[in-house]
Amino acid sequence: MTHDEQLKQYVLPNYGRYDVWPVRGEGSYVWDRDGKKYLDFAGGVAVCPLGHCHPAVTEAITKQASTLIHVSNWYCIDKQAELAQMLVENVVGIPGKCFFCNSGAEANEGLIKLARKYGHYTGGRFEIITFSGSFHGRTFGAMTATAQEKIHGGFGPLVPGFVYVPFNDVEALKKAVNKNTVAILLEPIQGESGVNPATPEFLRAAADLCKTNDLLLLLDEVQCSFGRAGEMAGWRAIIPGNEIVPDAVSWAKAIGSGFPLGSFWVNDRSIKHASAPVETLSALLGPGSHGTTYGGSPLACAVGLATIGTILREDLCANSRKLGAWIAGEAAKWNSPFINTIRQFGLFIGFELNEAAVAAGEECKASGRPASIFVARKLLDAGLMTVPAGPSVVRWLPPLNITQSEAAEALRIMSAVLSALA
Repeated sequence: MTHDEQLKQYVLPNYGRYDVWPVRGEGSYVWDRDGKKYLDFAGGVAVCPLGHCHPAVTEAITKQASTLIHVSNWYCIDKQAELAQMLVENVVGIPGKCFFCNSGAEANEGLIKLARKYGHYTGGRFEIITFSGSFHGRTFGAMTATAQEKIHGGFGPLVPGFVYVPFNDVEALKKAVNKNTVAILLEPIQGESGVNPATPEFLRAAADLCKTNDLLLLLDEVQCSFGRAGEMAGWRAIIPGNEIVPDAVSWAKAIGSGFPLGSFWVNDRSIKHASAPVETLSALLGPGSHGTTYGGSPLACAVGLATIGTILREDLCANSRKLGAWIAGEAAKWNSPFINTIRQFGLFIGFELNEAAVAAGEECKASGRPASIFVARKLLDAGLMTVPAGPSVVRWLPPLNITQSEAAEALRIMSAVLSALA
């Protein structure tokens, strides 16, 4: 039985897969089973910040796998302590504590539980405000937090306690806050809706509302952190410095270079409520309140240390900012009728397509695909892996350590594909 037959017969059909079978990766490139070479600017959807098989990551996995792969969180784990310190001191830069899990959805579930626990001790509040175009994961709580009907379809009834507000609408956000509101959960830069950033005014308004109404400011940085947007903390790509002080932040994707690892950080700030059993927010999820079997294993944390350590040592945030700006500038020179706008934060780049112009082509019409998926498929055929986002955006999520020559190669491929559409 061939792999094609096995996949069809034994694997759930919940993914709309391209008929491409990658078997090897090195740096910014991937090879499929037929030997075709691809420049990977999809990165497992922002998961591979150092490309494929980076020596530091490979060495960390090999060394730790031969030492200790897993031990229960009933015991103390040295690599977990080291990684938590690195995240607190070098990513957030604000006193707090970390929890380790396996994915972004789990990390966001942790934020939801933190908010519910905080609300329980501060008047019985339970509602969390989230936003249109968001994506927080596929578990039930995270899925419900995601304000997209296409994610909810057929899975009702959903988890109660979420209020959806238009993204970047300050007045709508103010009106949504009520006596039951306990938190605001947002992505500083939305990924799945096409590199869609919060405006500085909107982010400031959310932070101010949290301060004045005793709400938790929860930031989902699963996709935009660790240099992807040019900063270790993604919200600082929107508002630099320490003006914005979140109560909790979720992470995953790039933190483990493809090894399953997620985390969330909770601020050490004090809780000023007599009914609360603890004095600080970071102590609210105490023993028995939250846990995981695999999260924070010695192996996972060793990979996290290698990944984040390499990003810091090689100053890949600077490379992300420099090459991201260069890519956007070069693409803007095309004046392509098929591109409306280019949204770029570091190497988090969204090409918003002119849907009407792309869809007018006979080949796109015949395919029956949305413009983003059609163009991403054409780019794949030409040897460039990218990620469609919604009906009109193609995302570039390359390794943070790409070279200018690799960036130029990607630009040549995309320029040629768009020119062919004409």
